Amino acid sequence: MTLGRALGLSVAGLMVLVGALWTGQGLGWIGGSSMTGESTWAIVGPVVAGLGVALAISIIGRARQRGEQTDLDRRYGGRR
Repeated sequence: MTLGRALGLSVAGLMVLVGALWTGQGLGWIGGSSMTGESTWAIVGPVVAGLGVALAISIIGRARQRGEQTDLDRRYGGRR
């Protein structure tokens, strides 16, 4: 895995986690913040999480398009 791909996937994972946190705060499930119970964050959170998922799909798709094997391909026998 290249450094750029690892960094991109790390950012994508962080976006998903932050989006989930913001969603939980916006819905009032997670307290202790000025964001708790604010409906804006219940909307912004899933958008950020969705963008994180889209980024990860894009990075993995680009690697597969180039014919590169991902770590999962090597581990589980996909794309030879």
